[in-house]
Amino acid sequence: MARTRYASDRGLIARMGATMFLLGLVFTGFIIALYFVLFYFGNRHGGSSGSSGIVVISVLIGLGVAFGGYYWSDKIALNTARAQLVTPQQAPQLHGIIDRICALANMPKPRVAISPVSMPNAFATGRSSKVAVVCVTQGLLNKLDDKELEGVLAHEMSHVAHKDVAVMTIASFLGIIAALLVRFAFYGELFGGGRRSNNNNQNALPILLIVMVIGIVVYAVSFLLIRLLSRYRELSADRSGALLTGQPSALASALVKVTGDMARIPTRDLRQAEPLNAFYFTPALHARQGQWSLNTLFSTHPPLEKRLAQLEKISKQLGRAS
Repeated sequence: MARTRYASDRGLIARMGATMFLLGLVFTGFIIALYFVLFYFGNRHGGSSGSSGIVVISVLIGLGVAFGGYYWSDKIALNTARAQLVTPQQAPQLHGIIDRICALANMPKPRVAISPVSMPNAFATGRSSKVAVVCVTQGLLNKLDDKELEGVLAHEMSHVAHKDVAVMTIASFLGIIAALLVRFAFYGELFGGGRRSNNNNQNALPILLIVMVIGIVVYAVSFLLIRLLSRYRELSADRSGALLTGQPSALASALVKVTGDMARIPTRDLRQAEPLNAFYFTPALHARQGQWSLNTLFSTHPPLEKRLAQLEKISKQLGRAS
């Protein structure tokens, strides 16, 4: 975690370490399983050369995607949101709030951007505080008052202080490779499986199927681990932002307003915003409050009730301390 005045979160640090450790175990098992399938099973029965090529291509593309996400996440996110960087002269109110947060947190000021979309939301990205950018939508500026906006921005800048983007990009590397492996193995079997004429090629089909199954299992495990970490880091950012500003009620009010507005946004618009869900202050989806579903398990954010309960607890703690 960066040396700022944001409250240290030992739970977040522990979960980051545990997630990386578990992903490392999964990655080790992934490599051992592929080695066994491609070199032991493949060499004994033939037909491993095509499968080996699929693995190599998946790893190379996965490395390229992870590298691009790590170094250019800010540019990718801004382009996806159609956002533009703004100067203090263009957005004095917004810059003023961010200046106050930076002074409270004792951290470098990030670049500031505004997205023209009407959906109320915000995100922060960038691998470090030196290249970070904080973006808010025009809908958020229209919806929230200054205290609520300050709470949201303090939440987002907590992600920068905790280096969340860098951690999540590295953690996602294994899942990217596994997803690519599944796709390439599927297409390799689909377009090559019907044109096998010799014994070696006939053995390529079960190898591709085994590789595909391994990829599916690895992707599912890594996906769930990353989602668990993502939900906790959102709770951690709520906590850190609320403690920094001393206004958990303002952040809670912003959460209620923004989440309530999501229910009134057309599904088509929400789908267009889905690529940035992992970055957003609240996910772009129609939430069914009070109901458990697979969306809860797979969501990048914790349920609204859980976030509000934590903020209420912090508010009571601050009240007793004063």
